[in-house]
Amino acid sequence: MNSKVIDCIVSRKLPRQGRSKTLVAAILEAAIHVLADGGIRGFTTARVAEKAGISVGSLYQYFPNKAAILFQLQVNEWRKTQQLIETILADMTKPPREKLETAIRSFIQSECDESSIRKALGDASPFYRNAPEFAVAKSDTKINLVQFISEFLPDASDETLVFVEDLLLRVVTSFGKQFSEESKTDADIKRYSAALANMLAMQIETYK
Repeated sequence: MNSKVIDCIVSRKLPRQGRSKTLVAAILEAAIHVLADGGIRGFTTARVAEKAGISVGSLYQYFPNKAAILFQLQVNEWRKTQQLIETILADMTKPPREKLETAIRSFIQSECDESSIRKALGDASPFYRNAPEFAVAKSDTKINLVQFISEFLPDASDETLVFVEDLLLRVVTSFGKQFSEESKTDADIKRYSAALANMLAMQIETYK
């Protein structure tokens, strides 16, 4: 792979004014459509610019290459998921088991609803996954479950909390990915989410 692509995956400049923010948003929205329609094989900066209704030169003011666009799309997906799940789990008016089931169902639903774009982003990851910015962004958007898990395990050690967090993330992420690759109904999502949440809650409680 061309090392220049890997070495330059961040935006050339950050949009600060309303007009530039609107332009960047239009570029990223166009990129989603191009990626969903043609996959990574059909993804080019020229096609993104055309879809956004701008010149390639205008696109290059913010994104130096297609890897930078793809990387930003992936980061946005991570942030969206992080905010969704952490908001659900931060609701202290709901008991832990209910929040766990809601979070799992919401995550799996989002995986299924956006399966085509997420698969395409997965296929695109070789364009940027070896760049140092990738690891930083992934760490920054990691879903923090420690505070939530402590609701189940108020007396648990830090080591146990971190272990359970890693277990939950691995199991739910893997399940959501596999589930989204199949054709499932809303009823299926609800049923499996409830079962998975119940199974994981019982496992968590074994660490009391």
